Amino acid sequence: MKENLYKWAITLALITIFYNMVEGVVSVFFGLEDETLSLFGFGLDSFVEVISGVGIWHMVRRLRQNSDADPDKFEQQALRVTGTAFYILTLGLILTSVVNLYQGHQPETTFWGIVIAAISIVSMGFLIHYKVKVGKQLQSQAILADANCTKACLYLSVVLLVSSAGYELTGIGGMDSAGAVIIAGLSFKEGREAFQKAKGKCCGCEETEGLL
Repeated sequence: MKENLYKWAITLALITIFYNMVEGVVSVFFGLEDETLSLFGFGLDSFVEVISGVGIWHMVRRLRQNSDADPDKFEQQALRVTGTAFYILTLGLILTSVVNLYQGHQPETTFWGIVIAAISIVSMGFLIHYKVKVGKQLQSQAILADANCTKACLYLSVVLLVSSAGYELTGIGGMDSAGAVIIAGLSFKEGREAFQKAKGKCCGCEETEGLL
């Protein structure tokens, strides 16, 4: 029974990695094509999540062998790389948003942002639900923490949906830049938590209350 649950946990980790890879490619493509900063930033965030996902996949494999083992060097390095990438993304998005607002830039369309965000919300909800289910059955705080961290992706999707739909309804170009700034803020938070976890400190991701 426990072995099957760990297989499920590994499968969910792999799904997270490959989903974020596809989401990243599609989001960056349409973000550049339609000149939508929020969608482009969302796509870059997905690529950073891939790095984090690889660390999670490695973590689950380690827990499968020894549930009491501490994070190893591979996980710590993956978390540091993830944190650094999130910080760089944060800076880039904020600077670009400021320039876009100053120049009064408007996207061609944010239609694809709406579509991708809607798909992502459903997908992240699915992943959170089953990660929580497996984590509770295994009584693994690490897997439950991962499920809670996946909520950050859900929040990013909601921000993308609101900013994209807002632009389509109002035509106000600043809504796209505002969405990118909020995504930057969430990316900074994820980066900070990645460094905290690399140091073995508690962070927001370890709060398991209120999960699906």
